[in-house]
Amino acid sequence: MALINVKINGTDVEIEEGSTILEASKIAGYEVPTLCHAEGLEPFTSCFLCVVKIDGGRGNLVPSCATKVTDGMSVTVESDEINESRRMNLNLLLSDHSGDCVAPCTVACPSSIDIQGFLALVREGRESDAAKLIRETAPIPGALGRICPRPCETACRRNRVEESISICYMKRHISDTEIKEFGEVQLPEPASDTNKSVAIIGAGPAGMTAAYFLRLQGHSVTVFEAHAKSGGMLRYGIPYYRLTDQTLKDEFDAIEKLGVEVKYNTVIGRDMTAKHLEADYDALVIAIGAQGASSMRVEGEDLPGVYSGIDYLGQIGDGGDPDIGNKVVVVGGGNTAIDVARTAVRKGADVTVLYRRTRAEMPASSFEIDEALHEGVKIDFLAAPVKVEQSANGVVVRTIRMELGEPDASGRRRPMPVEGSEFAIEASAVISAIGQKVVTDGIIDTGVGLTRWGTIVADPHTFMTDRPGIFTCGDCQTGADIAVRAVGNARKAAYSVNQFLNGDEVTGEPEQFNSTMGALEDISEEVFKGYEKKPKVEMPLIGDKERVTTFVEIETGFSRDKAKEEAERCLECGCEAANECKLRIYSTEYGADQSYFAGDIRDFQNDHTHATIKMEVNKCINCGACVRACAEIKGFNVLAYVGRGFGTRMVSPFGRSLVDTICDGCGECVTVCPTAGIMYQKGAKPEKVEEPIKEAQKGAVK
Repeated sequence: MALINVKINGTDVEIEEGSTILEASKIAGYEVPTLCHAEGLEPFTSCFLCVVKIDGGRGNLVPSCATKVTDGMSVTVESDEINESRRMNLNLLLSDHSGDCVAPCTVACPSSIDIQGFLALVREGRESDAAKLIRETAPIPGALGRICPRPCETACRRNRVEESISICYMKRHISDTEIKEFGEVQLPEPASDTNKSVAIIGAGPAGMTAAYFLRLQGHSVTVFEAHAKSGGMLRYGIPYYRLTDQTLKDEFDAIEKLGVEVKYNTVIGRDMTAKHLEADYDALVIAIGAQGASSMRVEGEDLPGVYSGIDYLGQIGDGGDPDIGNKVVVVGGGNTAIDVARTAVRKGADVTVLYRRTRAEMPASSFEIDEALHEGVKIDFLAAPVKVEQSANGVVVRTIRMELGEPDASGRRRPMPVEGSEFAIEASAVISAIGQKVVTDGIIDTGVGLTRWGTIVADPHTFMTDRPGIFTCGDCQTGADIAVRAVGNARKAAYSVNQFLNGDEVTGEPEQFNSTMGALEDISEEVFKGYEKKPKVEMPLIGDKERVTTFVEIETGFSRDKAKEEAERCLECGCEAANECKLRIYSTEYGADQSYFAGDIRDFQNDHTHATIKMEVNKCINCGACVRACAEIKGFNVLAYVGRGFGTRMVSPFGRSLVDTICDGCGECVTVCPTAGIMYQKGAKPEKVEEPIKEAQKGAVK
C-alpha cells in the first residue's frame, strides 16, 4: 500500500494510505485518548473522546479512530478547544457511571491510607505487608491505631449492613503484630543521597512524618525539637493509658534510624533562630504544632490551683505529678478535656467536666465520652465558669447555667447565659481545656505570613508559605486538629519540598479523579443485599478497677484470628481496576467532573454468576466494546444492547445471567472494557493475559 505524508500537530508523519488519524497520531508520539476503540475491532465512535481537528477543514471536530488520513492532511490533536471537548464528553460518560474508584473509607481518611488494601492483607495473614502498605502514606500506624477519632469508620459502607469495620484498631493490630514478628518497625531503605538538606522545626507527628518521607527521597534531614523526646502532642497531650511510651518509641525511633537527625532540647528563638535555619539549609519545614493554651477569659484563671489542660497533660507525659487534689473541675468539651478528666480520675480525683453546650454539640469523640462516663467522670452540660476565686481548701468556681440560642459561625447553637442561674463549685483544682493556639514567637523572624487566627499562611495544596523554600504542616497551619490530618498534610508537604529541592515547579502531590456512588445514606439498598449481618469484633479491655488506678494501656489488642474475622467483614467497596481504569486516567488528565450533569443515574446492577467473568453493569459507560468483541472476535453474541435511549444496557439478552449463556470465559470482553464493567473473577485471570501498564496511569496525572 502506498505511503502518504501527513502533519500531526506540526510533526511530519509518513504512513500507509487508508490509515486513521488515530494511528498517525500514535506514530507522531501523541497518545490520543479513546475508550471505545480497541485493536481488532471496527471503529465505533461511541465515546467521541478521540476527537481532533483537521486544519483547513469544516472547523468541526472529528473522531480520529474512524477518520482516514489523506496525503498532505494537517491535523491538530491537542488544543484548548479539543481538550474542553474531551472533558465535556467525559462529564457525559461519568453522569451515568455508578461506582467507587477508591473505597469511601480511604477517601474520608485524611492520610489517604489504603484501608481496603490493608484489610485484604490481614485476611491473608500478611500483617507485615499490611504495615508496609500503610507506611506508604502514614509512617505511624501503631500510634494512629490507638488515638485516631476514626473519620474512616463514619464513612464505612458496612454501617448500612450493621456497623463499621474496626479500622482504627486494625491499624494498631497490624503495627503490633509486625513488631512482635520482627522485633522492630520495618521501614524501606532511603534513596541515594541527593546532597540537599532540610531543616524541620518540631518532632511531632507532622514534623517526623515530613522527615520520614524526605529522608526516603534521599535528602539530609535535621529536626529541631524543644522537648527531650519526640512525639509532640501525641506524647505530651495524650495520656499513656491511650498511647504508650513504647509505641511512640518504636515508631518515632525507627524514623531516626533511617538517618533523620533530631536535635532535642533545642528551642528555636532561644538556642538558634529560624532565620539561621533558613539560611543554612536548602529548605525549611515549620511543624511547631499548636501547643499554647487558650484563655478561659474569666477573672481568677491565673490563681494557684488553676491549670491549662495542655500543661497538665504535658507534665504527666514528662513524668511529673502536678498536685491537683481530690476534687477537680475540668472546663471544655473536646478530646483534650476528656483526656484531662480521665487522667485526673487515675490520680484519685473526683472529676466534673463543665461544658457550655449539650452532648450533641460536644466536639470530643463520642466513644471517648462514653469511656469517661464509664470511668466515673461526671459531665455538667449547659454550664460555664464566670469566675474563679481562692478558698481555704483550693478554689471556688463561680458557674452559670446556659441555654442554646441561634447557631454561631461553627454551625453549633450559641450558648447564652441564663440570668439568675449562678451557682458555686468547690474544687481542689480547675483545669481549663477549651482550645489550643499556635505559638509563633520562634519562627516570626522568617517573615512568613500569619492568619488572623495566628496560624501560618500556606498554600493548602503545596503547603508552601508565602516565603519560597519555607513550608509548613500540622496544627500550626490548620489550627489544632487531629493527628491523622497532620500526618497526611505532612506527607503532602514533603512531596512539595522534594519538588522544590529538585528544581521542579512546586505543584504538590497529584490528585486523581475519584468516582463515587454517593454519600452513605444515598446508596441504593441493592448494594447491601446478600450480606450477612456479623457483629463487630470488640476490643478486649483490662478490668475496670485496674484501668482507673493505673496508666496501663486500656485496650489489649486483637488476636490474629479475631483480626482476620474483622477484616472479613469488609465490603471491598473500592474498584479492583482503579489503577488501570482508562475512564479514571482520562478523567484525571482532563479534569472531569462527575457531577457536572445532574439527573438520574443507573442503578447498582451486577452479575457474579459466571465462574470466570463478572459484570458490574453500574460501572458501564455504554461504549459497546464488549458487545463488539464478543461478536466480532469470538462470534458468540453473548452480550447485546438491551433497551433503548437512556435505559440501554450492555448485558446478556432476554434477562439471562451470564452463567446461562454460552460464554466460555475467554476474556475478550474484559480486554477491551475501558472501565471495570466487565472483569475476571478473583483468581480466574488466565496467565497469558498481560498485566495493564500502571505507568500509563502515572503519566496521565497532571
